[in-house]
Amino acid sequence: MEQRQPKPVPQLVWGLVLAGVTSALWAAWLGWDQQRDVHADGSTTGPYEAWQVIGLVLTLLVPVYWAASRRYAAGAVVGVTVGLTASAYYDWSDDSSGLFMVGVGMVMAGSLAVTAALAAVIASVKS
Repeated sequence: MEQRQPKPVPQLVWGLVLAGVTSALWAAWLGWDQQRDVHADGSTTGPYEAWQVIGLVLTLLVPVYWAASRRYAAGAVVGVTVGLTASAYYDWSDDSSGLFMVGVGMVMAGSLAVTAALAAVIASVKS
């Protein structure tokens, strides 16, 4: 059985499409919530609730599955990682402490690792 290699241009196109879809999903799930919750003891949490992040992750499973099952795994990995990283940077860049880059780096590393593993599993099961 001969396996054909995916062409780079469709990978790039689907990567760009998925980056846009990912940014739109970030805006839909997380972009509107900018208020931190202040508790009685003075501590703060947020601005996102757990259900918002879980909703974003579950919603992103659909385009990642679609792309990886059609041999666009590289486009899925790069697109989702770029979309989440750019969205986190844009959303958090007004942080006065300057530590937002640590969070952006963690989003980038985590989304790259998880999306790559998920896309590899989907691609191997579908081939």
